[in-house]
Amino acid sequence: MTKRIVVTGLGASSAIGGNVEDNWRNLLAGVSGARTLEHDWVEKYQLPVTFAAEAIVRPEEVLPRHEAKRLDPSTQFALIAAREAWADAGEPEVAPERLGVDFATGIGGVWTLLDAWDTLREKGPRRVMPLTVPMLMPNAAAGNLSLQFNAKAYARTVVSACASSTESLYNAYEHLQQGLADVVIAGGAESAIHPITVASFASAQALSRRNDDPATASRPGSIDRDGFVMGEGAAALVLETEEHAKARGARIYAYLVGGGVTADSYHITGNDPEGWGAARAVQQALEVAGAQPDDVTHINAHATSTPVGDPNEYVALKRVFGDRIDEIPVSATKASTGHLLGGTGALEAVYTVLALRDRVAPPTINITEQDPEVPFKLSGQPQSLGDGPQLAISNSFGFGGHNAVIAFASYDG
Repeated sequence: MTKRIVVTGLGASSAIGGNVEDNWRNLLAGVSGARTLEHDWVEKYQLPVTFAAEAIVRPEEVLPRHEAKRLDPSTQFALIAAREAWADAGEPEVAPERLGVDFATGIGGVWTLLDAWDTLREKGPRRVMPLTVPMLMPNAAAGNLSLQFNAKAYARTVVSACASSTESLYNAYEHLQQGLADVVIAGGAESAIHPITVASFASAQALSRRNDDPATASRPGSIDRDGFVMGEGAAALVLETEEHAKARGARIYAYLVGGGVTADSYHITGNDPEGWGAARAVQQALEVAGAQPDDVTHINAHATSTPVGDPNEYVALKRVFGDRIDEIPVSATKASTGHLLGGTGALEAVYTVLALRDRVAPPTINITEQDPEVPFKLSGQPQSLGDGPQLAISNSFGFGGHNAVIAFASYDG
């Protein structure tokens, strides 16, 4: 028997807001979270890119010091977002064996790892913290959330680059469908704005170099885009079976109706320019949802603002939607938030759910002139989704050829 899976709680921390309400308000207002980095290491290492979209509310402003010092920044953000989502869901009463965690990251505890390496070189092995490995491991967020919420059904981590947290959401959907849990806390986190990652992405010619104007640097779909902007933060969704949610009188945001996961097997960093893998992920998501391409009313595009990635995504979506792709309201929200790598899919899932709730597609800022090779229906202003049933998809594509798509439907209850 197919279960209906619903979203009952949301949490988010990003460069444009430390909670869901602030995120959504600033996203609709067209706020940019990209700012010049105020760290001495930018000048010390003479980094070619001097800006990023750091989370606007720092974990030390939210978490007690004794808690924060035992967690890598990526896990700190995960805890903040998950606590918000859990409270937003009404702190469901659920048996520990029926509560799961599926929380992703793309890189994990890079700050912990490299700080420990500096300590080892400069002060010797006795000064390396005993918690270094539990802090740097990619599953640290899932493990700590399991402890925080006494979740014993399972605690799982997906690491598939920028597709990670979208894949985690689909994993959670499948676990709920299989009856392995009644409630799952799912999402993703990333805090990797570090000299080594900035230098590496810059060396790969992946980052925008608009050091003199960070706020407009991320410009998906614009003909003059020159790379993505690194972002930071986390987002979490509380997912549960509709039966469980209704039994406890929960407020329901939307249905999670399906997902798709595929691989390009094309290149370790570049996605397939023919778009076959990405198109199959979209088709899978629609098939699981029992939907047709014509049912889709909104798309949150992966759209990182790279010269190659944006048109490749358009090619992939045109394979699924045909000429109708030019009529579907599309949002490219990384223009505002930057790219949260493994956390980006969860943040964009939160935005997609809110788009269905409010029947509005968020704006895509910073487009000076839209690239004719990326003729999505983008707008610098919010786009109305109109009346009637709504079905939206959110796309995530990552290094390694990972493709993940998640589908949400408006709640009709």
